[in-house]
Amino acid sequence: MSLSEAGTDLLDAIDPRELLAQVDRIATAMWVYDFDRKRIVWGNRSALDVWGAASLCDLRKRDLGADMSRAVAERLAQYRTDFLRADATFSENWTIYPNGVPKTLQVVFRGLRLRDGRMAMLCEGTVNHDIRPETLRSAEALLHTPVMISLFSRNGAPLYRNPASRASQIDADLSLHNRLVDASVADALTGALDYGSDCKVVAQTRTSRGIRWHEITARVCRDAVTGVPAYLVSEIDVTELKETQERARFFADHDILTGLPNRVFLQAHLPKMIRTAVSDAQNLFLYFLDLNGFKTVNDTLGHAIGDLLLKAVAGRLAGFVAERGTVARLGGDEFLICMPDRTGTLNPQEFGRQLIDLFLEPMDIGGHVLQTTLAVGLSICPDDGADMDTLMRHCDLALFEAKSDRSSKVTAFSMDLRQRLEEKVTLEKDLWRALERDEFVLFYQPRLSVKTGEIVAAEALIRWQHPERGLLGPGSFIPACEETGMIINIGEWVYRNVARQQTRMQEAGIDISLSINLSPRQFSDPDLIDKILHLPEETGCNPERLGFEITESVLLGDSEAIRMALARMKKRGYQIIIDDFGTGYSNLAYLQKYPIDVLKIDQTFIRDLKHTAPITRLIVSLGQVLKVRIVAEGVEQGEELDWLVENGCDEYQGFYFSRPVPFDDFARLYAANRERQELLARMRDGQGLRVLRS
Repeated sequence: MSLSEAGTDLLDAIDPRELLAQVDRIATAMWVYDFDRKRIVWGNRSALDVWGAASLCDLRKRDLGADMSRAVAERLAQYRTDFLRADATFSENWTIYPNGVPKTLQVVFRGLRLRDGRMAMLCEGTVNHDIRPETLRSAEALLHTPVMISLFSRNGAPLYRNPASRASQIDADLSLHNRLVDASVADALTGALDYGSDCKVVAQTRTSRGIRWHEITARVCRDAVTGVPAYLVSEIDVTELKETQERARFFADHDILTGLPNRVFLQAHLPKMIRTAVSDAQNLFLYFLDLNGFKTVNDTLGHAIGDLLLKAVAGRLAGFVAERGTVARLGGDEFLICMPDRTGTLNPQEFGRQLIDLFLEPMDIGGHVLQTTLAVGLSICPDDGADMDTLMRHCDLALFEAKSDRSSKVTAFSMDLRQRLEEKVTLEKDLWRALERDEFVLFYQPRLSVKTGEIVAAEALIRWQHPERGLLGPGSFIPACEETGMIINIGEWVYRNVARQQTRMQEAGIDISLSINLSPRQFSDPDLIDKILHLPEETGCNPERLGFEITESVLLGDSEAIRMALARMKKRGYQIIIDDFGTGYSNLAYLQKYPIDVLKIDQTFIRDLKHTAPITRLIVSLGQVLKVRIVAEGVEQGEELDWLVENGCDEYQGFYFSRPVPFDDFARLYAANRERQELLARMRDGQGLRVLRS
């Protein structure tokens, strides 16, 4: 006879109401717990006594979930899962708190289906009056602790799990060996236990939350039920700590912003790559990359956009190189790519061009469409070096050359390049020394009135009295000053010393204007204008006898900052002079927006008047419209001066009258010109005359 048939016969033989009445009389407390509603839906009279309820209705009204601890809720959820999976029974000591009064029961739990099909739990509880307080408290601690505590037999089968351990299991019957991901760790753990040693290990474990890192402590004990040896295992989830440690280890040799390897990584791994390349007779290509214009992005759009751009660039580079090589970020906007040529087929220039072409398409960075270009330096192992320092230095030199060329191309290292760059470095050192030792001198080239031949002004020009190479013109060192930024320091030396010499000239009766060249690079000095405005107080100069020559490129973009700077200089009394006019990009329509006193026609127009006369004549007319003086530069022939006289040009300078000369020579030249002018004044017949240099 089946169990279901026996149950049917029992209900046929006994009135269900009578059966329920007898259950109500038994001494064991019985009640049914509804998992979903967290309430007791039925209980016998003994259960009412245990729960301190006046009636079943009173008991059913109680919301047991209102003050249920997390540990109890998790344990009940485990029961429900086990009941749904199998016909399970559990017997445990539980402490309940009816009306706030603790009662310890020995409770047997079984699954029970309600009429609507939902799973509930049938509980049979007997009050345990003999349990000692320490035993009770240890049982409660096991129930509520987040530490996962399990007891395993010697063959790894689970004998007991506290609620925390049970909640972490993917299977109630999971063995100790299967709990651990790495079988070798499990073997080592059980081997140590069998040897009689306690052990502790941090290992990956299979849990209901996926693979987690647990700190596992295990020791040998005896099963309190059978007395046979067993393994007592406690586990603490240390995944967050482990991941933090892993992140710390990762970012020790990886860039935090982009996730790419950093210098520390390269110092550990690049020497190995080099040794492999040398031993296997292969090439290793190092590409040093720099983003053109990155500083402008940071300065204009902010560092947040700059960081997004770096991440986007890193992503493109890493995606392109992939497993073929290593992409590292060295800092700022500099990246290094290490490409081993394992097959001997890599074309280094073609690969470099592909890197540059990655950025032909603009990138949308935080809502800003940015066009990024690269400067790329290349060094090759073993041709350019067989150690990290040499290869990196040579690669850096090649990048320096690529950046100075200001075009997107790959520049390969060569010994000729090294020699030229070393000469640049030497030149820079010599320039600093020259500044410290006052090796620079000022020469002056006169500006004369086209009508009278009188010296009316002079342009100050720097020379370098080199201790070994002699007197050097600006072409041999000014480009290096511009490139290195030294032009700010040397330029300051120039305008301070010209201001002092203007004072000397004025005291000597030489009442003319001196002009000083200002490089566009000097305007990057935030203190430039303030320094210039304070020259009269510091040197005693007359600002109305000083002019500053700037090129058209300074006006490029119609900058309000430049307009305000020039206006401040003009207000102080300085003259504003546009040098090399006609060679730049100035829009004639907005020249009138700037406080300009003088336009200097570039010498290329004067030397080729046969072809440039119409344009030159137009510039002279423009000066008349703008009410500024026009100066012709580079006049070397009498015919050129004749043309200027005929077309109404105001002033000229050039070798036709005088080359640039030192201060003392200029003073003598001025005195001779003054005597000539006095002589001509007595002979003048009212015609516009041209004065020839004797």
